[in-house]
Amino acid sequence: MLEGEGFDMQTRVRTFLNRYVDFNFDIDTTTWEVSFSREVIQSNTTQRIENIKISRGEENIFIWSFFLAIVELAIDNDEAYQWVKYIYIDDPISSLDDNNVIIVASHLAQLLKDAEGKQFIISTHHGLFYNVMFNELKKAEKYLLRKDSTNNNYQLETLTKDTPFYQHIAILKELHEIALNGKIYTYHFNLLRNILEKTAAFHGFDKFSDCIKLEQDDADKIIHARRINILSHGNYSIFEPIEMQDENKEHFKKILESFIETYQFNDELFPEQTAQEGQA
Repeated sequence: MLEGEGFDMQTRVRTFLNRYVDFNFDIDTTTWEVSFSREVIQSNTTQRIENIKISRGEENIFIWSFFLAIVELAIDNDEAYQWVKYIYIDDPISSLDDNNVIIVASHLAQLLKDAEGKQFIISTHHGLFYNVMFNELKKAEKYLLRKDSTNNNYQLETLTKDTPFYQHIAILKELHEIALNGKIYTYHFNLLRNILEKTAAFHGFDKFSDCIKLEQDDADKIIHARRINILSHGNYSIFEPIEMQDENKEHFKKILESFIETYQFNDELFPEQTAQEGQA
């Protein structure tokens, strides 16, 4: 449905779409085909380029804008959507860059704050999207779906102020606990590499290996980097979740412990490590 009593759906969609992108759209209601256009400035003259090709991310933004327009109608208790009581949103940020992820999350949060009489459920595995929503919707109930490595069952945990706020901190805390109990699997190198890459990017390094502590022998750093490269790819990672050999476990622990020590994370996140250090 594009038009209904008292509103123009295309206008609603454009209102949301213009927040994110610089192209426009038209819908042929005879053939139900969508075409896209963009205005460009050439020789100080604004020209409209018809039938442009948009990227996968821009396509997702267009679809997302349609969804938001419908959500807005439901929130406004439009006659056609008065039956809606629950709205479920699952990871609406596929193929988006970080800038658009923040914009999408912020706009969604503002829309939800004005919603009365509707229940929203939002699920995501994207750390940045989650963090923005967490900040914007402080009073909302928050949960974490976690896989129990001992029995492969999934558990739904309530997130509290004691739960690490950022995704990479939560992963780091979990890796630390795994290192302590010794149940280290090859795919944990994949998670460790992910932490190192994010830290390297944050500190302006070119390679994740720049975040590996430099030992007296430079070759040791090379060995660690090579092991992470090998064990975080192909059949050594998610495709073969087997327990590591003891030698690889020791390398994993050494890299992880030196990383936590070098970047001075809050000791309260790693109480067992702090206690062990105090006894040393």
